[in-house]
Amino acid sequence: MSAPGTPPLVAGSNRPPAGEYDVALLDLDGVVYVGPAAVPGVPEALAAARDRGMQLGFVTNNAARTPAQVAAHLTELGVAAAETDVITSSQAAATVVRDLVGAGAPVLAVGGPGVAAALAAAGLRVVQRAEDGPAAVVQGYGPGVGWAELAEAVVAVRNGARHVATNTDATIPSPRGVLPGNGALVGVVSAVTGQSPVVTGKPDPAMHAECVRRTGATRPLVVGDRLDTDIEGARRAGAASLLVLTGVATPADLLAAAPDQRPDLLAADVAGLLTPHPAVQPVDGGWRCGSWLASSAGDRLVLRSAGDGPDVGDGLDGLRALAVAHWSADERPTGGDGPRPTISAADAHSAAALTRWELDGG
Repeated sequence: MSAPGTPPLVAGSNRPPAGEYDVALLDLDGVVYVGPAAVPGVPEALAAARDRGMQLGFVTNNAARTPAQVAAHLTELGVAAAETDVITSSQAAATVVRDLVGAGAPVLAVGGPGVAAALAAAGLRVVQRAEDGPAAVVQGYGPGVGWAELAEAVVAVRNGARHVATNTDATIPSPRGVLPGNGALVGVVSAVTGQSPVVTGKPDPAMHAECVRRTGATRPLVVGDRLDTDIEGARRAGAASLLVLTGVATPADLLAAAPDQRPDLLAADVAGLLTPHPAVQPVDGGWRCGSWLASSAGDRLVLRSAGDGPDVGDGLDGLRALAVAHWSADERPTGGDGPRPTISAADAHSAAALTRWELDGG
């Protein structure tokens, strides 16, 4: 995690993170895999990280499957994993619900099989209908969730059941682009009942803390593709974070990130565990990373080549410099030094693709 007073991304990492941190707490959807397939190169990168002594833990807000099913899927993709390496938001929800309503209480499960399995493992009695008198409704992601399940949840909550959501992620990544996530369906139940749910998944720090406890980590690194769950969750847990751009977050999202959602490190994908990360250094009137300079000019941000050649690393130095320049300008006191600079989404995406530009050094 960035030292107090040090803006995120500024320090970088002189050593590859796989040698600097003792465990990677990895999100799954959009980080290790998208849909049924592994993100290209990720199994090899994680194997190399393990070879360098880094432990791996898998921390997912996706409640559809059991930890055993997740571990089996990872192993099929070439990422060796045991059931105990996986922590799901269903497990976190089951613990919270048991504390709320007591062991043995009836609970309505809405979502994939991972939801019901976690509730049963926690000593709760899983029911299927509102008429069974559930003390709580636990709602998690499941690709088969439809109107009938949502209707049961609505009736149960209106009858007094506690509404608990494993997460409120509005979207999930897929090979077809972003699709509705659990948060979209939780919103349906909340809109009809007028009740806000208890949310147990990331960014609540409980899941990351449990993974740290299991691994005995002293220097954990959270690796994720979402700012509002993975990166904010890391900050809440007091852990460093690495944002990858293989899932939900875009370069424009990074620049617009709130202070508690700004990552310590940035990489195109999980292979960023294996390489050093350049520092972003203050220069006269702006910030420099590698061969790129970012500065503010009135109400705009300007990114330009320093004239000593393109990136020789991962092609993200321009985006790193631009992000820090934007965040620094955004944190100026209200009313001071004129309007804060802005940048369009198109400019932000271009900054992430600098190695594909043919630049004249200007």
